[in-house]
Amino acid sequence: MRSSNSIVVNSTALVLTVACWTLASAQETVIVRPKEIDDILMNPGMGFMTFQRFNGDTLNVGKSWTEGYPIEYQPFDGSLENKGHPMTTIAYFRIYWKFIEPDMGKYRWELIDTALKTARQRGQTLMLRIAPYGTTADNDVPKWYRELVGKERKLPVKKWRVDPEDARYVEHFGDMIRALGKRYDGHADLESVDMAIVGAWGEGAGSKLLTQKTRQELVDAYIDSFQKTPVLMLLTDEKTNMYGLSRADVGWRVDCLGDMGGFSSTWSHMNDYYPQGIINFGMRDAWKKAPVSFEVCWVMQHWKDKGWDIDYIIDESLKWHISSFNAKSSPVPDEWRPQVDRWLKRMGYRFVLRKFTYPSVVKPGGELSFTSWWENKGVAPCYRKFPLALRLTSEKRTEILVTDADITTWLPGDSLYDDAVSVPSDMPSGEYDLQIGILDTSSNKPKVKLAISAGQPDGWYQLGKIKIPD
Repeated sequence: MRSSNSIVVNSTALVLTVACWTLASAQETVIVRPKEIDDILMNPGMGFMTFQRFNGDTLNVGKSWTEGYPIEYQPFDGSLENKGHPMTTIAYFRIYWKFIEPDMGKYRWELIDTALKTARQRGQTLMLRIAPYGTTADNDVPKWYRELVGKERKLPVKKWRVDPEDARYVEHFGDMIRALGKRYDGHADLESVDMAIVGAWGEGAGSKLLTQKTRQELVDAYIDSFQKTPVLMLLTDEKTNMYGLSRADVGWRVDCLGDMGGFSSTWSHMNDYYPQGIINFGMRDAWKKAPVSFEVCWVMQHWKDKGWDIDYIIDESLKWHISSFNAKSSPVPDEWRPQVDRWLKRMGYRFVLRKFTYPSVVKPGGELSFTSWWENKGVAPCYRKFPLALRLTSEKRTEILVTDADITTWLPGDSLYDDAVSVPSDMPSGEYDLQIGILDTSSNKPKVKLAISAGQPDGWYQLGKIKIPD
């Protein structure tokens, strides 16, 4: 073996180290060490979200918000900017059962269809919760169901408006969930569905008091109906959460992130409920398979007005492996934008390609073997199996070569992925740009932004040159 030569090529995109080896035949191995960037990345399934709104809409005024009612669509001027609020890839729609099923067995799917279509137009996917009821006269259960079960009466849980142990509740609310799953499970624009089974706003109040039969039937309605779209459980109680986990890889969410004592001087969600519930209810490792999503308690301005520690709240959420956050389409306090930017750079997944090696020459019909070292600098994996692909491109031809990588297994920290992809036997000879990307399954266009430079206008990332001989 003769001594190796190395060539270092500096550019704004990457640093290449080329090592030449003489084995059976002369062959160069190209070693690529991309340059990491510190940008906030807008990627699928992670980050802030809009609530009852979409990118480009006007935010709520002051400390108010709306939820549970059909969306009032705003005129769209073509700008996706959210003034006073981060850009997002997720829109969250929460609606009461009465609006989806105003008549027994007749569903207003157009409410969801329009939200899904609008989300796609604004560069978002849709999270969805259909809550059984709220707390006021205009957000009761559907009128037909109220007539079926009779007037409200005193129940064991203050936030129950109808008895979930009444067999008709499991039957009719369950039928709606099953119909929802039949129509939307696996929809490309549906990010996830909340498992709302009982209680005001669908938050699960009193779920620990359910009989096991009722609990299982309500949970099963979701698990059986959504085999492709992720389901997120509310962090409610050991029996309900553990049963959900026994049936499927479910994620979880909480709806009062940030509460540092707003309900009591001696108790708070952040210190006395969430840390204990995550462990006691069996949800500590659920994040490895399904998303964790949080919702602000009140709005972020309320946190500031109360003097609560934003850094503590952020760090706790990161410890709990947050992927997405609902700030209720309310403004982020200007003074907290640096902290929010830090949050956005850790929330969810953040892929850095540390090293990539490949041969400088590959024959038509041959194998393009490569090695790769990745680091996920976020706190969660990507939960969608977007394909990792290489692209060969020149004036003569462009070819996308899809790998078998499963990026959902790339947990925080380092991952290695080595593979070989076949080059078509009819590839014209010449010099090609070799590029890498994580693609949308439906369009074969790059979907996931990487935390490296060398990004091209079309979303691919340049690795270097590769030759295909005659």
